[in-house]
Amino acid sequence: MDFNFSDEQTMMSGVLREFLTEECTMAQLRKQIDANVPRDETRWGKLSEMGLFTVMLPEEAGGLGLAEQDFVLLAEAAGYANLPEALIDHAGVAAPLLAALAPDHELVAKAAAGEVTLIAGDPATTYLPNVDSADALLLWDGKSVHLVPTSAVQAVRQESVDPLRRLFKVTWTPSDATRLGGDHATAWAQAVNRGALFAGAFCLGAAQRCVDMGVDYTKERTQFGRPIGSYQAVKHLLARAQVKIEFAKPVVYAAAVYSEPGTFADARISHAKIAATEAAEAAARASIQVQGAMGYSWEVDVHFFLKRVLSLTYAWGGPEFHLSRVAKRVSELPLGPDATFGAA
Repeated sequence: MDFNFSDEQTMMSGVLREFLTEECTMAQLRKQIDANVPRDETRWGKLSEMGLFTVMLPEEAGGLGLAEQDFVLLAEAAGYANLPEALIDHAGVAAPLLAALAPDHELVAKAAAGEVTLIAGDPATTYLPNVDSADALLLWDGKSVHLVPTSAVQAVRQESVDPLRRLFKVTWTPSDATRLGGDHATAWAQAVNRGALFAGAFCLGAAQRCVDMGVDYTKERTQFGRPIGSYQAVKHLLARAQVKIEFAKPVVYAAAVYSEPGTFADARISHAKIAATEAAEAAARASIQVQGAMGYSWEVDVHFFLKRVLSLTYAWGGPEFHLSRVAKRVSELPLGPDATFGAA
């Protein structure tokens, strides 16, 4: 069995990575923070033109009909650039959720075309990201999913550790008019899994960027007439972070195969979220450490990645939630080599 990504999958993520290298530089992100705008409309429009909003949507809704294993590399590429726009929230979670519950709704086609932006409510936190750039929210009342226009909610901006991830406290009232049809419990559980999986993949990309930034710095910074990267202690610090990334990658990629909610799939995705966020925090802190006190300052870019990782660690379920799902799998399902790839 071949577990490698296909040429099409790697090409699609490669195109996005190249685009973001040019269109999502840290200098551009700093200007966006200074301007206090929710997103770069030009960059968002180009992401739409690339067809990225259609990846997870069914073909009958104008989408490509692809799956999590196709989108996971896109989320990783977004993380490498620290993309502030709601690519994952819109294209990876909210739009597919609406398509699952109301495939004929007019907003599905508009979401695919980039005419509207959808955000799904994260049940792990009372704060939702990117509400000020969304046209409608998909919110969970404990039993049902509701499609609510942003004009019908009260959204109050909250302080966030990450200036590039704008958070809002949303107050809303469920009603029969906003309630969607379909299998609410299954669709919502799948949306939560996708949110956790893609947040983990984003952190995986951010982790690699942190190590790369640290390596670049150690080649340029000299001490006692030698690049600090030539010292063994510095090498080991970054090498340990890289090892964590390499161990987390197959966990995240394997979890992308299991999309249907259930004890086994839930545990795989939870394992991926835990492994990816821990690797990303380790990589960010190692990169900051090799850059010295300057690493924590506003002038050095790596601290933005640490802030994003810390923020995403508690998005779509924090460590305690995901550890409980792994424990549930261990206690309720068979263990051993013959159960490693089971789909129970």
